[in-house]
Amino acid sequence: MGSREIRSAEDQVLGTSTPTDTAKRIKLGMYFIESDDRRRALGGGYTVGSTPVNIHKKPMSEADLSKTGGWISAFFIFGNEMAERMAYFGLSVNMVAFMFYVMHRPFSSSANAVNNFLGISQVSSVLGGFLADAYLGRYWTIAIFTTIYLVGLTGITLCATMKMFLPNQEQCDQIALLLGNCEPAKPWQLLYLNTVLYITGFGAAGIRPCVSSFGADQFDERSRDYKAHLDKFFNVFYLSVTVGAIIAFTAVVYIQMQHGWGAAFGSLALGMGISNVLFFIGTPAYRHRLPGGSPLTRIAQVLVAAFRKRNASFSSSEMVGLYELAGKRSAIKGSAKIAHTDDFRCLDKAALKLPEDGLDPNPWKLCTVTQVEEVKILLKLLPIPASTIMLSVILTEFLTLSVQQAYTLNTHIGHLKVPVTCMPVFPALSIFFVLSLYYYIFVPISRRITGHPHGASQLQRVGIGLGISILSVAWAGVFERFRRNYAITHGYQASFLSPMPDLSAFWLLIQYCLIGIAEVFCIVGLLEFLYEEAPDAMRSIGSAYAAVAGGLGCFAATILNNIIKSATADNEHRNHSWLSQNINTGRFDYLYWLLTGFSIINFCGFLYAACRYKYRTVQAGQ
Repeated sequence: MGSREIRSAEDQVLGTSTPTDTAKRIKLGMYFIESDDRRRALGGGYTVGSTPVNIHKKPMSEADLSKTGGWISAFFIFGNEMAERMAYFGLSVNMVAFMFYVMHRPFSSSANAVNNFLGISQVSSVLGGFLADAYLGRYWTIAIFTTIYLVGLTGITLCATMKMFLPNQEQCDQIALLLGNCEPAKPWQLLYLNTVLYITGFGAAGIRPCVSSFGADQFDERSRDYKAHLDKFFNVFYLSVTVGAIIAFTAVVYIQMQHGWGAAFGSLALGMGISNVLFFIGTPAYRHRLPGGSPLTRIAQVLVAAFRKRNASFSSSEMVGLYELAGKRSAIKGSAKIAHTDDFRCLDKAALKLPEDGLDPNPWKLCTVTQVEEVKILLKLLPIPASTIMLSVILTEFLTLSVQQAYTLNTHIGHLKVPVTCMPVFPALSIFFVLSLYYYIFVPISRRITGHPHGASQLQRVGIGLGISILSVAWAGVFERFRRNYAITHGYQASFLSPMPDLSAFWLLIQYCLIGIAEVFCIVGLLEFLYEEAPDAMRSIGSAYAAVAGGLGCFAATILNNIIKSATADNEHRNHSWLSQNINTGRFDYLYWLLTGFSIINFCGFLYAACRYKYRTVQAGQ
């Protein structure tokens, strides 16, 4: 491979290669030797990463590779994700009602408690991603945290089953609930429930950032069809997420209605237990990647080294060059080398080699170019998942507020009454149908428009999803204004838990289906984008970016709700807040339109970030 030589310390001494002031205008890459013999994957555009290893961390032979990985291994992983999502959505839709009807907490505080649980379980995904990339590997991280998840679900089942964990339910009818006259749960009972709930969230935090990356690891980067397999994998992966959600919103709700809360939560624990068994059965078929050591340590080393050399000049005669290991070997286990880029030049100071660094440099004073580029990539990725926080806010609000809307509407389909808690199944169904028809309808049509082999790039898909989410929340505001006016006009203002027989709940399907379609494009595109763009040894952390964005959306929804309640309620003049427990006296439509405005601003920010973003490329000489 042809490459430019890096200036050596010996050259400095001999005075054979002294930089001039014009070096400031020359790309720093000319002072960096790319000595890795990587080639483009046959699919094009993707840099080959680390060699797959077996569970004993030994490199796989060609014979081993032919017996492992591929779609069969991926389907074992899909099962684990489907069960985790079934439990996650089963808790998100049922736990609010459980806290309100059984634990006798106010509806608003129950919703906030569940939002906080959902947020913490997603934000803490960074921990799972860190452990997977640094020490455990993705397989063992999933294995450990899926067991923790099962322990938490078992504890929730016991809480709903054993009377000692529940407040007294006698003389607690619907009127008593509305008036707040039911016996509240004791502090220790709430403590137990919150403990097992957060154990469950902690388990999810270790699974979520690893499952999609571990599944994608099963495909051979050398394959000609690698890119196509990867694209289909993330669609099928999210299809498994959707199936888990559909089961949670239908079968689990049915079990709850027919057999009680204990049976409903027990079914989630049973599903998780079965998926754990299937995941472990698939162990011989998995391909693994070596953990690359602590990514936080590597990030800290880059920041410290760059700070120490902040006053050094790239044009100084003292500069030897940008430091990188010679040969194919990367300084980071489990990672291929990364070519130098000119972004965040201040961080390049960490790789700036000076004569005093010597032949065996201290990593806190001198880092490799690959290590510096890892930090650059993580920084460049941040604006994209951050742009999806707004989508998560909308999804979180829909999960709680639209259920309150549905309580006031007629949920009958002919003679069949659809339970209110089943209403969130419709976004999941829309996702299922969109994903099922994605390659037959969207890809051929969009391919003619964009010329992209997959119909649209990952960032284009994220943008489409964010655009559709704006339509969804705008429609929600329009319909809620109509629903509220109808309730007031027809004398239902005080009956916020009584359905209005002449107004169908299926008007909510428009916002549900739109947000489902938005989620397909945005989240699937984001997961694929983060997997491909993240550094080889930080792919779990890259995937955790999506989960963290989702968690921050849950927290943002809670904070926004609290601000609105305090800002719009006026007890002195008996003015109800926008989020009054009586939805007919509240102004949910104002909230939806506020979210519409925020979403438009967020979409403009995304367009700016996406237009500036440059996908990772392989240098032509490689």
